[in-house]
Amino acid sequence: MGPRKKCGVCDEAESKYKCPNCLVPYCSLVCFKKHKEVPCVKPESSAAEVKLSVVVHAERPYHVDEPGEVLQQLQLQSIASSSEIRDALKDEELQKLICNIDSSPDAVNEIDKAMELDVFRIFTDKILSTISPHQ
Repeated sequence: MGPRKKCGVCDEAESKYKCPNCLVPYCSLVCFKKHKEVPCVKPESSAAEVKLSVVVHAERPYHVDEPGEVLQQLQLQSIASSSEIRDALKDEELQKLICNIDSSPDAVNEIDKAMELDVFRIFTDKILSTISPHQ
């Protein structure tokens, strides 16, 4: 277990709790009440984001025909931090398509089929414009 964090409200005491809504650490009921004086927002994540996170960090062998086409860390970070892409991932149809591609023994064929659908084509265009915005 990592080191404890300081209270996100008073920034003095060690936090023992987290706000159930926004996950800000706090140390006491007094700080919790002070925190709740301003409405807080729950961090958003979708099933597809969780699934993609698992896929990215999965330890499994893979074959790359063109090593130059593997995304660099900065490109992956720009995709992960794009609010436009994160919003697109809230679409359940897109989540299902991504999961089908990921679990398919013939992913290339699944991608080809998905590219026929607007929701997937628009999503891939957003990714491409995020990793190469000056084209």
